[in-house]
Amino acid sequence: MIPPKVKEVVATNDYSLIVTFDNAVIKQYNMQNMIEQPRFLSLKNKALFMTVSVDMGGYGVSWDSEIDLSENELWTQGIEV
Repeated sequence: MIPPKVKEVVATNDYSLIVTFDNAVIKQYNMQNMIEQPRFLSLKNKALFMTVSVDMGGYGVSWDSEIDLSENELWTQGIEV
């Protein structure tokens, strides 16, 4: 199954992402454990974490050119709200 594309993303103060997909499903993706991994360590800076945006075409979300998550990861690991 091809995951739906990301339409909107909102970062929360508790290091979660609220992701709206183009099929109108909304999922919460918890990043609290992930920000301890070297790749995501800079996201401990809450100001940076809050700058998340949807990638062009809805293929995921990103913070900068090196930190991103795919729509598949968000879809399969997110919890529907």
